[in-house]
Amino acid sequence: MLSDDTYVARRLHLLGEWDAALAALDPDTDPELRAEIAVDRWFFRIEGHEEAEKAVAALDPASSTAHLLTARLAYSRLLFQRDARPDDRAAAEAGYRAAVESGDEKQRAWAEYHWAVLLDNIDEDTAGALPLYETALEIATKHGDGYFESYIIRHLAPHKEPAERIAMLRRSLHLRAALGARPQTIAAQALLADSLPENDPERAELMRTFRPGAEELRIGWLLSED
Repeated sequence: MLSDDTYVARRLHLLGEWDAALAALDPDTDPELRAEIAVDRWFFRIEGHEEAEKAVAALDPASSTAHLLTARLAYSRLLFQRDARPDDRAAAEAGYRAAVESGDEKQRAWAEYHWAVLLDNIDEDTAGALPLYETALEIATKHGDGYFESYIIRHLAPHKEPAERIAMLRRSLHLRAALGARPQTIAAQALLADSLPENDPERAELMRTFRPGAEELRIGWLLSED
């Protein structure tokens, strides 16, 4: 059973209230959740990197969560070109590989998904990424995990034909909205808008909708694209 503080932190995390979520946790309680929230805050806001690194460093270094979050930090430094380190590419893949080997089925699937994103976005290796996406999607579907599915199909969609691409992006958006995952929903609105024709009324509505949310939550990479 979740403690009240953990429950509140998880709900605030889902809403993109990362500072409040971290404040809700006792410093000595649930270090894995604290690290996950700190890494997500860094990823969405592109701020708080040092705190995220410290939170990850406090974890058991042999745990699948530590491997995965260490890899995500390395990947995000490369993606955003923020103080990237010479070994970040190798560190990201090594972390994902270790997480695949050390976690349970869903943790392995999350690691394979993130590994696919590394191959896709950093290496531009579609052939290497697609099988990992598909394997992760099978696990997400098997467990009925709509949140996980929303992430996978968001990244699979650009590799599909236009009609299927838009359908997948809409499903990703609807899954996130139904779960109340606010920052992910805003990101899904932005990507769907970017994928629609410029004269499409839905695109204009999505643009009007996501921008205020991105500004409120200070989602750095969405604001920089404006």
